[in-house]
Amino acid sequence: MRLKLVLELLDVPGQLLDALNPIGRLGANIVAVIHQRDVKTERGTIPVQITIEGDKDTLNEVLNLIEETGIGIMEVDGILRKEKITTIMLGNIIDQDLKDTVNQLNKIDGVMVADLDLKMSDHPEKSASRIVIEAEQGRRKEVLTKIKDIGNLKGFLVINEV
Repeated sequence: MRLKLVLELLDVPGQLLDALNPIGRLGANIVAVIHQRDVKTERGTIPVQITIEGDKDTLNEVLNLIEETGIGIMEVDGILRKEKITTIMLGNIIDQDLKDTVNQLNKIDGVMVADLDLKMSDHPEKSASRIVIEAEQGRRKEVLTKIKDIGNLKGFLVINEV
């Protein structure tokens, strides 16, 4: 079985080696590596294309181990991977229509609300929600800005992860 990956590496010495190490350690074969330091993502990272071969279980282990080392996998076989973004909104969430807030978030291109927790209070203005959003890789900055805009429009205090 063959997988084509696009990894997101920091532009620091040793990152490519850290990404390749799990592949060899678990017994998969590296077929190709395309590493162009002059090409950067919007977050300033370097997308590195790697093609690997191995049996299905080994390749799954490789993917898990790469992610455990903190290296982002942007694509697997041309399919964009999602990243999770967690945000907290504080304020009069119920009266400001939680459904509308979720709908506005879901209208952002490449974004879907994956999980929502609501903490209600005796005082509606002190309610809180924790929202987990799945977004296409590399869209974090744009999504966080839009979340802040929605919160400001509704008068919520928005706490985004950094």
